[in-house]
Amino acid sequence: MQTLIIYTDGGSRGNPGPSAIGIVFMDPVTEKVLHTYGERVEDGTNNEAEYKAIIFALKKAKALYGKDKAKKMEVAMRMDSELAVRQLTGIYKLLTKHIQELFIEVWNLKTDFGNVTFTHVPRGQNALADAALNRALES
Repeated sequence: MQTLIIYTDGGSRGNPGPSAIGIVFMDPVTEKVLHTYGERVEDGTNNEAEYKAIIFALKKAKALYGKDKAKKMEVAMRMDSELAVRQLTGIYKLLTKHIQELFIEVWNLKTDFGNVTFTHVPRGQNALADAALNRALES
């Protein structure tokens, strides 16, 4: 099974406020950056932006690799949002409707892949996704 590592980050200035996402696709063997994305998203909270980054990443992976390859692919999602990871792994409950809706979208996108895992990483290990997010916010 082919593996893809994806780092994601989402944030807003003001929380809620202007928001953006940053995504980095990496080769798991060489640790080479394959693709970097950063873009503004609808204004909202940090948590909303975190989920929007995950959604963008999964949609982009399917678009880049195709439906057939995606079904055989393992995607290792890494993010510095402990809240999102704990919600997506069933440790925390989802208490707000807008996050529940984003969660369901992520959950449905997961079915397009062989396996998707969510791992919390320290902020320092997510620097490339964070930089892409900040470039998008500042542009």
